[in-house]
Amino acid sequence: MANELPLHIGFIMDGNGRWATNQGLSRSEGHVAGANAFRRICEYGCDLGIKSMTFYAFSTEN
Repeated sequence: MANELPLHIGFIMDGNGRWATNQGLSRSEGHVAGANAFRRICEYGCDLGIKSMTFYAFSTEN
């Protein structure tokens, strides 16, 4: 039982713009990095057999 994976994982994707600013990059570059991370997370989750993934990735404050 300890090695079982969850069927569903939720992610709150926040901080791409702040991360980019701290790295000396534009906010747009941070959002591209976030999109690339989203893609990698999806691929890895599928490879592991995760059945459902929920992403909150948008905010009215950005």
